[in-house]
Amino acid sequence: MRAIVIQAPHDIRVREVPDPTIQQPTDVVLRVLRSCVCGSDLWAYRGESARRPGQRIGHEFLGIVEEAGHEVNGFAPGDLVVVPFRWSDGTCAYCAEGLTTSCPQGGFWGSVGSDGGQGEAVRVPFADGTLVKLPSAAATDDRLLTALLALSDVLGTGHHAAVGAGVRPGSTVAVVGDGAVGLCGVMAAKRLGAGRIIALGRHSARTDIARTFGATDVVAERGDAALAAVRELTRGEGAHCVIEAVGTEQSMRTAIGVVRDGGAIGYVGVPHGSGTGLDLDAMFDRNITLRGGVAPVRAYIPELLPDVLDGTIDPSPVFDLTVGLDGVADGYKAMDERTALKVLIKP
Repeated sequence: MRAIVIQAPHDIRVREVPDPTIQQPTDVVLRVLRSCVCGSDLWAYRGESARRPGQRIGHEFLGIVEEAGHEVNGFAPGDLVVVPFRWSDGTCAYCAEGLTTSCPQGGFWGSVGSDGGQGEAVRVPFADGTLVKLPSAAATDDRLLTALLALSDVLGTGHHAAVGAGVRPGSTVAVVGDGAVGLCGVMAAKRLGAGRIIALGRHSARTDIARTFGATDVVAERGDAALAAVRELTRGEGAHCVIEAVGTEQSMRTAIGVVRDGGAIGYVGVPHGSGTGLDLDAMFDRNITLRGGVAPVRAYIPELLPDVLDGTIDPSPVFDLTVGLDGVADGYKAMDERTALKVLIKP
Protein backbone atom coordinates (compact mmCIF):
# COMPACT_ATOMS: atom_id res chain seq x y z
CA MET A 1 0.00 0.00 0.00
CA ARG A 2 0.97 3.64 -0.35
CA ALA A 3 1.54 6.01 2.55
CA ILE A 4 3.06 9.41 3.23
CA VAL A 5 6.40 9.59 5.04
CA ILE A 6 8.59 12.48 6.09
CA GLN A 7 12.15 11.93 4.94
CA ALA A 8 13.64 15.22 6.16
CA PRO A 9 12.51 18.81 6.71
CA HIS A 10 10.51 19.97 3.67
CA ASP A 11 10.78 16.46 2.20
CA ILE A 12 7.40 14.68 2.13
CA ARG A 13 7.16 11.55 0.00
CA VAL A 14 4.75 8.82 -1.07
CA ARG A 15 6.18 5.37 -0.41
CA GLU A 16 5.16 1.77 -0.70
CA VAL A 17 4.89 0.33 2.82
CA PRO A 18 3.72 -3.05 4.13
CA ASP A 19 -0.03 -3.51 4.33
CA PRO A 20 -1.29 -3.26 7.93
CA THR A 21 -2.34 -6.51 9.59
CA ILE A 22 -4.08 -7.56 12.79
CA GLN A 23 -1.34 -7.88 15.43
CA GLN A 24 -3.46 -7.97 18.58
CA PRO A 25 -6.99 -9.35 18.99
CA THR A 26 -8.23 -5.83 19.85
CA ASP A 27 -6.99 -4.36 16.53
CA VAL A 28 -8.85 -3.45 13.39
CA VAL A 29 -7.47 -2.69 9.95
CA LEU A 30 -9.02 0.45 8.50
CA ARG A 31 -9.19 1.58 4.88
CA VAL A 32 -8.74 5.35 4.92
CA LEU A 33 -11.37 7.41 3.10
CA ARG A 34 -10.30 10.87 4.23
CA SER A 35 -7.28 12.29 6.03
CA CYS A 36 -5.73 15.73 6.23
CA VAL A 37 -2.70 17.80 7.15
CA CYS A 38 -2.69 19.34 10.62
CA GLY A 39 -0.98 22.58 11.56
CA SER A 40 1.07 20.59 14.07
CA ASP A 41 2.39 18.45 11.18
CA LEU A 42 4.10 21.58 9.92
CA TRP A 43 6.48 21.65 12.89
CA ALA A 44 7.93 18.35 11.68
CA TYR A 45 7.85 19.61 8.09
CA ARG A 46 9.84 22.70 9.10
CA GLY A 47 12.32 20.67 11.13
CA GLU A 48 11.16 22.09 14.46
CA SER A 49 9.97 18.67 15.71
CA ALA A 50 12.35 15.74 15.31
CA ARG A 51 11.35 12.87 13.01
CA ARG A 52 13.25 9.85 11.80
CA PRO A 53 13.83 9.62 8.04
CA GLY A 54 10.97 7.64 6.55
CA GLN A 55 8.69 8.03 9.57
CA ARG A 56 4.95 7.86 8.88
CA ILE A 57 2.90 11.01 9.41
CA GLY A 58 -0.72 12.12 9.77
CA HIS A 59 -3.14 11.78 12.69
CA GLU A 60 -6.56 12.94 11.43
CA PHE A 61 -8.55 10.40 9.43
CA LEU A 62 -11.69 8.34 9.02
CA GLY A 63 -12.49 5.26 7.02
CA ILE A 64 -14.05 1.81 6.64
CA VAL A 65 -13.20 -1.18 8.84
CA GLU A 66 -11.80 -3.94 6.64
CA GLU A 67 -10.83 -6.52 9.25
CA ALA A 68 -11.39 -6.85 13.00
CA GLY A 69 -9.56 -8.87 15.65
CA HIS A 70 -11.53 -11.58 17.44
CA GLU A 71 -11.76 -9.55 20.68
CA VAL A 72 -13.24 -6.48 18.99
CA ASN A 73 -16.88 -6.24 20.05
CA GLY A 74 -18.17 -2.93 18.74
CA PHE A 75 -17.02 -2.94 15.12
CA ALA A 76 -17.18 -5.18 12.10
CA PRO A 77 -15.98 -5.05 8.50
CA GLY A 78 -17.90 -2.43 6.56
CA ASP A 79 -18.39 -0.03 9.46
CA LEU A 80 -17.68 3.65 8.77
CA VAL A 81 -15.71 5.15 11.68
CA VAL A 82 -13.91 8.32 12.71
CA VAL A 83 -10.53 8.01 14.41
CA PRO A 84 -9.37 10.40 17.17
CA PHE A 85 -5.79 11.64 16.79
CA ARG A 86 -4.70 9.46 19.72
CA TRP A 87 -5.73 5.87 20.33
CA SER A 88 -6.80 4.81 23.84
CA ASP A 89 -7.86 1.58 25.51
CA GLY A 90 -11.18 2.86 26.86
CA THR A 91 -10.81 0.95 30.13
CA CYS A 92 -8.21 2.76 32.25
CA ALA A 93 -8.93 5.32 34.97
CA TYR A 94 -8.00 8.21 32.67
CA CYS A 95 -10.33 7.01 29.91
CA ALA A 96 -13.12 6.64 32.47
CA GLU A 97 -12.53 10.27 33.48
CA GLY A 98 -12.61 11.45 29.87
CA LEU A 99 -8.89 12.22 29.71
CA THR A 100 -8.21 9.74 26.94
CA THR A 101 -5.00 11.52 25.91
CA SER A 102 -3.39 10.33 29.17
CA CYS A 103 -4.24 6.65 28.61
CA PRO A 104 -1.09 4.66 29.55
CA GLN A 105 -1.63 2.31 26.61
CA GLY A 106 -2.50 5.09 24.20
CA GLY A 107 -0.39 6.66 21.51
CA PHE A 108 -0.28 9.11 18.63
CA TRP A 109 -0.60 8.16 14.99
CA GLY A 110 2.65 8.67 13.14
CA SER A 111 4.80 8.08 16.22
CA VAL A 112 7.73 5.72 15.75
CA GLY A 113 6.43 2.20 15.18
CA SER A 114 2.82 3.22 14.43
CA ASP A 115 0.97 3.83 11.21
CA GLY A 116 0.18 7.35 10.08
CA GLY A 117 -3.21 8.52 8.92
CA GLN A 118 -1.94 9.92 5.63
CA GLY A 119 -2.04 6.73 3.63
CA GLU A 120 -4.32 4.05 2.25
CA ALA A 121 -4.81 1.96 5.39
CA VAL A 122 -4.02 1.90 9.11
CA ARG A 123 -3.85 -0.67 11.92
CA VAL A 124 -5.90 0.67 14.83
CA PRO A 125 -5.02 -0.67 18.30
CA PHE A 126 -7.73 -0.87 20.99
CA ALA A 127 -10.48 -0.38 18.44
CA ASP A 128 -13.33 -0.56 20.95
CA GLY A 129 -11.80 2.21 23.06
CA THR A 130 -10.70 4.38 20.16
CA LEU A 131 -13.11 4.36 17.26
CA VAL A 132 -16.52 6.00 16.96
CA LYS A 133 -19.05 4.55 14.52
CA LEU A 134 -20.67 6.84 11.95
CA PRO A 135 -23.85 6.35 9.93
CA SER A 136 -23.04 4.28 6.86
CA ALA A 137 -24.96 6.70 4.62
CA ALA A 138 -22.38 9.40 5.37
CA ALA A 139 -19.87 7.53 3.20
CA THR A 140 -21.68 8.75 0.07
CA ASP A 141 -22.15 12.36 1.22
CA ASP A 142 -18.94 14.17 0.33
CA ARG A 143 -19.60 17.36 2.33
CA LEU A 144 -20.78 15.49 5.42
CA LEU A 145 -17.85 13.09 5.27
CA THR A 146 -15.47 16.06 5.20
CA ALA A 147 -17.27 17.69 8.13
CA LEU A 148 -17.07 14.44 10.10
CA LEU A 149 -13.32 14.29 9.50
CA ALA A 150 -12.97 17.41 11.66
CA LEU A 151 -14.11 15.31 14.64
CA SER A 152 -10.78 13.50 14.55
CA ASP A 153 -8.96 16.59 15.84
CA VAL A 154 -9.67 20.23 15.03
CA LEU A 155 -13.34 20.41 16.01
CA GLY A 156 -12.78 18.66 19.34
CA THR A 157 -9.63 20.67 19.95
CA GLY A 158 -11.45 23.95 19.39
CA HIS A 159 -14.19 22.70 21.72
CA HIS A 160 -11.58 21.77 24.35
CA ALA A 161 -10.22 25.31 24.24
CA ALA A 162 -13.69 26.78 24.63
CA VAL A 163 -14.43 24.49 27.58
CA GLY A 164 -11.07 25.35 29.16
CA ALA A 165 -11.79 29.04 28.73
CA GLY A 166 -15.12 28.60 30.47
CA VAL A 167 -17.28 29.81 27.59
CA ARG A 168 -20.87 30.19 28.76
CA PRO A 169 -24.05 31.83 27.51
CA GLY A 170 -23.57 35.55 27.05
CA SER A 171 -19.82 35.60 27.62
CA THR A 172 -17.37 37.61 25.54
CA VAL A 173 -14.75 35.42 23.88
CA ALA A 174 -11.52 36.35 22.10
CA VAL A 175 -9.90 33.80 19.80
CA VAL A 176 -6.15 34.10 19.21
CA GLY A 177 -5.24 32.27 16.00
CA ASP A 178 -6.94 32.08 12.60
CA GLY A 179 -5.93 28.52 11.72
CA ALA A 180 -8.36 25.61 11.55
CA VAL A 181 -8.29 25.08 15.33
CA GLY A 182 -8.91 28.74 16.05
CA LEU A 183 -11.81 28.79 13.59
CA CYS A 184 -13.27 25.68 15.21
CA GLY A 185 -12.81 27.49 18.52
CA VAL A 186 -15.03 30.25 17.16
CA MET A 187 -17.62 27.62 16.18
CA ALA A 188 -17.38 25.98 19.60
CA ALA A 189 -17.82 29.30 21.40
CA LYS A 190 -20.91 30.05 19.33
CA ARG A 191 -22.30 26.59 20.05
CA LEU A 192 -21.78 27.11 23.79
CA GLY A 193 -23.75 30.36 23.72
CA ALA A 194 -21.11 33.11 23.67
CA GLY A 195 -22.65 36.54 23.28
CA ARG A 196 -19.70 38.15 21.54
CA ILE A 197 -16.81 36.48 19.74
CA ILE A 198 -13.75 38.49 18.72
CA ALA A 199 -11.53 36.72 16.17
CA LEU A 200 -7.92 37.89 15.99
CA GLY A 201 -6.54 37.30 12.50
CA ARG A 202 -5.07 39.12 9.52
CA HIS A 203 -6.11 36.94 6.59
CA SER A 204 -9.48 37.93 5.18
CA ALA A 205 -10.23 34.49 3.72
CA ARG A 206 -9.89 33.03 7.21
CA THR A 207 -11.67 35.79 9.07
CA ASP A 208 -14.52 35.49 6.57
CA ILE A 209 -14.89 31.87 7.71
CA ALA A 210 -14.68 33.05 11.32
CA ARG A 211 -17.64 35.34 10.72
CA THR A 212 -19.54 32.48 9.12
CA PHE A 213 -18.79 30.35 12.18
CA GLY A 214 -20.07 33.01 14.57
CA ALA A 215 -17.47 35.73 15.07
CA THR A 216 -19.09 39.09 15.74
CA ASP A 217 -15.87 41.14 15.47
CA VAL A 218 -12.50 40.78 13.76
CA VAL A 219 -9.24 42.32 14.98
CA ALA A 220 -6.55 42.35 12.31
CA GLU A 221 -3.90 44.16 14.36
CA ARG A 222 -1.04 42.39 16.14
CA GLY A 223 0.94 43.02 19.31
CA ASP A 224 0.04 46.04 21.39
CA ALA A 225 -2.34 47.27 18.71
CA ALA A 226 -4.35 44.06 18.99
CA LEU A 227 -4.56 44.42 22.76
CA ALA A 228 -5.78 47.99 22.41
CA ALA A 229 -8.38 46.97 19.81
CA VAL A 230 -9.82 44.21 21.99
CA ARG A 231 -9.88 46.52 25.02
CA GLU A 232 -11.71 49.14 22.99
CA LEU A 233 -14.32 46.57 21.95
CA THR A 234 -14.84 45.50 25.57
CA ARG A 235 -15.08 48.86 27.35
CA GLY A 236 -11.47 48.54 28.46
CA GLU A 237 -12.05 45.31 30.36
CA GLY A 238 -10.99 42.51 28.00
CA ALA A 239 -12.71 39.21 27.22
CA HIS A 240 -14.18 36.87 29.81
CA CYS A 241 -12.78 33.90 27.90
CA VAL A 242 -9.79 33.60 25.56
CA ILE A 243 -9.01 30.72 23.22
CA GLU A 244 -5.28 30.42 22.46
CA ALA A 245 -4.85 28.28 19.34
CA VAL A 246 -1.31 29.00 18.15
CA GLY A 247 1.24 27.91 20.74
CA THR A 248 3.89 30.62 20.44
CA GLU A 249 5.21 32.95 23.11
CA GLN A 250 3.66 35.91 21.32
CA SER A 251 0.23 34.28 21.07
CA MET A 252 0.22 33.48 24.78
CA ARG A 253 1.26 37.02 25.63
CA THR A 254 -1.61 38.25 23.47
CA ALA A 255 -4.02 35.91 25.24
CA ILE A 256 -2.96 37.19 28.65
CA GLY A 257 -3.17 40.76 27.40
CA VAL A 258 -6.75 40.51 26.12
CA VAL A 259 -8.33 38.48 28.95
CA ARG A 260 -10.19 40.46 31.59
CA ASP A 261 -9.39 40.20 35.29
CA GLY A 262 -10.97 37.03 36.66
CA GLY A 263 -11.18 35.53 33.19
CA ALA A 264 -9.81 32.29 31.78
CA ILE A 265 -7.59 31.20 28.90
CA GLY A 266 -8.16 27.87 27.17
CA TYR A 267 -4.91 26.94 25.45
CA VAL A 268 -4.61 24.23 22.80
CA GLY A 269 -1.88 25.58 20.52
CA VAL A 270 0.96 23.04 20.46
CA PRO A 271 3.83 24.86 22.24
CA HIS A 272 6.78 25.75 20.05
CA GLY A 273 9.38 28.48 19.96
CA SER A 274 11.20 30.08 22.87
CA GLY A 275 9.75 30.81 26.27
CA THR A 276 6.20 30.39 27.48
CA GLY A 277 4.78 33.89 27.33
CA LEU A 278 3.49 33.45 30.88
CA ASP A 279 3.66 36.42 33.20
CA LEU A 280 2.81 34.58 36.41
CA ASP A 281 2.88 37.72 38.52
CA ALA A 282 0.30 39.38 36.28
CA MET A 283 -1.81 36.22 36.14
CA PHE A 284 -1.73 35.96 39.93
CA ASP A 285 -2.55 39.62 40.50
CA ARG A 286 -5.40 39.54 37.97
CA ASN A 287 -6.88 36.15 38.97
CA ILE A 288 -6.45 34.71 35.49
CA THR A 289 -7.13 31.00 35.05
CA LEU A 290 -5.21 28.88 32.52
CA ARG A 291 -6.65 25.53 31.40
CA GLY A 292 -6.12 23.35 28.37
CA GLY A 293 -3.55 21.08 26.79
CA VAL A 294 -3.88 18.09 24.50
CA ALA A 295 -7.57 17.77 23.66
CA PRO A 296 -9.19 14.43 24.62
CA VAL A 297 -11.24 14.47 21.44
CA ARG A 298 -12.44 10.86 21.88
CA ALA A 299 -14.39 12.02 24.93
CA TYR A 300 -15.96 14.92 23.01
CA ILE A 301 -17.04 13.11 19.84
CA PRO A 302 -20.31 11.69 21.25
CA GLU A 303 -21.36 15.21 22.24
CA LEU A 304 -20.36 16.89 18.99
CA LEU A 305 -21.33 14.18 16.50
CA PRO A 306 -25.13 14.75 16.53
CA ASP A 307 -24.67 18.45 15.78
CA VAL A 308 -22.45 17.65 12.81
CA LEU A 309 -24.85 15.02 11.49
CA ASP A 310 -27.89 17.30 11.63
CA GLY A 311 -26.03 20.33 10.27
CA THR A 312 -26.23 22.44 13.42
CA ILE A 313 -22.48 22.93 12.98
CA ASP A 314 -20.50 22.44 9.79
CA PRO A 315 -16.71 22.61 10.09
CA SER A 316 -16.11 21.51 6.48
CA PRO A 317 -15.17 25.04 5.25
CA VAL A 318 -11.82 24.79 7.09
CA PHE A 319 -10.73 22.35 4.37
CA ASP A 320 -9.92 24.63 1.43
CA LEU A 321 -7.57 22.47 -0.65
CA THR A 322 -8.05 18.84 -1.68
CA VAL A 323 -5.25 16.59 -2.93
CA GLY A 324 -4.57 12.93 -3.60
CA LEU A 325 -1.60 11.11 -2.09
CA ASP A 326 0.58 12.21 -5.00
CA GLY A 327 -0.23 15.85 -4.19
CA VAL A 328 0.40 15.75 -0.44
CA ALA A 329 3.87 17.31 -0.71
CA ASP A 330 2.33 20.26 -2.54
CA GLY A 331 -0.35 20.41 0.16
CA TYR A 332 2.26 20.72 2.89
CA LYS A 333 4.00 23.46 0.94
CA ALA A 334 0.71 25.34 0.51
CA MET A 335 -0.06 25.19 4.23
CA ASP A 336 3.50 26.18 5.13
CA GLU A 337 3.21 29.22 2.86
CA ARG A 338 -0.29 29.97 4.21
CA THR A 339 -1.87 29.75 0.77
CA ALA A 340 -4.04 26.92 2.12
CA LEU A 341 -5.82 26.79 5.47
CA LYS A 342 -6.17 23.02 5.83
CA VAL A 343 -5.47 20.33 3.25
CA LEU A 344 -7.91 17.45 2.74
CA ILE A 345 -6.41 14.20 1.44
CA LYS A 346 -8.40 11.65 -0.56
CA PRO A 347 -6.19 8.55 -0.91
